Amino acid sequence: MRKLAFVFNSFPHTTAAGREGLDALLAASAYSEDIAVFFVGDGVTQLLKAQQPEQTLSRDYISAFKLMDLYDIEQVYVCQRSLSQFGLSADDLLIDVTVAEADELAQTLAQCQQILTF
Repeated sequence: MRKLAFVFNSFPHTTAAGREGLDALLAASAYSEDIAVFFVGDGVTQLLKAQQPEQTLSRDYISAFKLMDLYDIEQVYVCQRSLSQFGLSADDLLIDVTVAEADELAQTLAQCQQILTF
């Protein structure tokens, strides 16, 4: 099977992209064991702890990112530059991730045959 990449690059709760991407990711894990997930740009905010989506009348899907471990999705990467731009570190995130520089992420992403962006 082809290696799949899911790239999250949008803010949470501003559009349905993050929620739809997470749903697609969890569904795809039933068909493929070779999945890599990337959080880049604004997408790093998808993983922030203590979000309050109810303040904007949004559905709280963020805690469902914790299911990636249960679904054996282990290749989870976050862009170091993007974290720095928001003044964040891996400690601010909901789940354990691999923090990598942009060039390393590009190399890893290049190994994927199918890329879905949310």
